[in-house]
Amino acid sequence: MFKKILIANRGEVALRILRACRDLGIQTVAVHSTADAEAMHVRLADESVCIGPAPAAKSYLNAQEILSAATITGADAVHPGFGFLSENANFAQMVEEHGFRFIGPSPQHIAMMGDKITAKKTAVSLGLPIVPGSEEGVRDVETAHSIAQSIGYPVLIKASGGGGGRGMQVVPDMSLLEENYHAARTEAQMAFGNPEVYIEKYLDFPRHIEVQIIADSSGNVITLGERDCSLQRRHQKIWEEAPSPAIDETTRAALCDQVRTAIQKLGYQGLGTLEFLYQDDQFYFIEMNTRLQVEHPITEMVTGIDLVCAQIRVAAGEALSFTQDSIRLRGHAIECRINAESPLDFLPSPGTITIYHAPGGPGIRVDSALYPGAIISPHYDSLAAKLIVYGHTRAECLARLDRALSEYVIDGIQTLIPFHRALVRHPKIIAGTYHVKFLEQHADDLRHKEMGF
Repeated sequence: MFKKILIANRGEVALRILRACRDLGIQTVAVHSTADAEAMHVRLADESVCIGPAPAAKSYLNAQEILSAATITGADAVHPGFGFLSENANFAQMVEEHGFRFIGPSPQHIAMMGDKITAKKTAVSLGLPIVPGSEEGVRDVETAHSIAQSIGYPVLIKASGGGGGRGMQVVPDMSLLEENYHAARTEAQMAFGNPEVYIEKYLDFPRHIEVQIIADSSGNVITLGERDCSLQRRHQKIWEEAPSPAIDETTRAALCDQVRTAIQKLGYQGLGTLEFLYQDDQFYFIEMNTRLQVEHPITEMVTGIDLVCAQIRVAAGEALSFTQDSIRLRGHAIECRINAESPLDFLPSPGTITIYHAPGGPGIRVDSALYPGAIISPHYDSLAAKLIVYGHTRAECLARLDRALSEYVIDGIQTLIPFHRALVRHPKIIAGTYHVKFLEQHADDLRHKEMGF
């Protein structure tokens, strides 16, 4: 087992990793920008190193400074968390070449799944179904026209080198293809430094379903059920639940068996999440995230497994301590992302926390690094906290979530708490009959009727 881990991240995920290390008896090194000098993970770590000024490009994305910090503190391994450098194959390679263990999969697998076209080709070779579309990057408008006509409109143009909705354009018909093709390439270049795009069939009202896996160096691959991440705005998740209210036991077992077989063929090691669109009883692979997910706590709640501790153990070369037969999904869990954003227009709301009171009681978990006086910086992602709620049934989970949201107090900034309070009371959310377009269709009603804006 490792003696000391450098945590190459910030905020609630850095604190989450730090806690796992403490549980395993591992010392921690926090790296931080000048803006995060008083952050909670910095205060609680055994050691801390300032790696640069506030902009992420000069601190949390500065691989050289992170590796220097690992060297001077004598760390054994580097945990990237999520975001920043967590899916950067070059960084993972640098970590290994400098004699540290990268707590994640191999650089080869990160690179393979980081490029969406390569990931789709790999999925096909592993027997996973994909959305009909182009097999290669689409390099000109003429080719785009040909592919769009062959699969039928509407189509979706997507960036090959990234996700999160950037470099993505929906094309309803032929008249808008050229304009949207160039717009997608421009945005992809700006967001990912890679203008390559591909085209796939646009699904009207799918659900976004993902399967959590973990694999060790002995070839053991275990699936830990699915999460439903269909509630998104601007292609960014804000609410996740496990298990999905749209998936029955038979469907779940078939999907997880298919995923497990595919990952065994791939020879993957570490945590990973395979994401699918689900419509008309069909699953379509869209991407694989080769890291810890933001929404991992709901899987922990329904399985009883600490995914971060398991991830660290696997990276240290240990075999998994549980088997597929021992995995039992119990109850229901929902995570609400408490972003530092206006609930009216989702614009960022940086500032200083003046009052902070987290909810409690049975089944309530809060993953956050907030405290009175904590600063929400404009330089980083707006995720401020995660409210995770468990119930023996989905109905009990929703009732507890409603209660927890009414108790949660964060003053000094605006947050999405009022928006989540409106969501938890919406009839379609209660019925579990939502899809990825739900917020797009109902956002105004949620804001005006339920929230009073």
